[in-house]
Amino acid sequence: MASEKRYAVRIAAQSRYLPEQSNPDQGVYAFAYTMTITNAGDVPSQLVSRHWLIEDGNGRIKEVKGLGVVGHQPLLRPGQSFEYTSGSQIDTPTGKMHGSYFFVAEDGTRFDAQIETFELAMPRTLH
Repeated sequence: MASEKRYAVRIAAQSRYLPEQSNPDQGVYAFAYTMTITNAGDVPSQLVSRHWLIEDGNGRIKEVKGLGVVGHQPLLRPGQSFEYTSGSQIDTPTGKMHGSYFFVAEDGTRFDAQIETFELAMPRTLH
């Protein structure tokens, strides 16, 4: 009896504010985010594309779609991870992002891996 193949990806996100690329007086808030993508399934799978929804503190949503991540379409073997850092700008000191990665497994199976919502937040400064 053949065992059921699992297609699973674990995604961890970490964001940080970039004061050197921000200009709060002009409503520009820049953030970097580091994504760690791990193949938690049984089949080698390639990340083909990304789909992001980036929401600022006023509820305005910017949609971003594209092939790969930072110029890569990594093939992840079971247990293998890929980490990258990218960035985003919004018009408010806080916001959030979520989306999905589209994968194609070595056996041809196609699937989406959901990226849970994570916060973009300028640290509060005390004077």
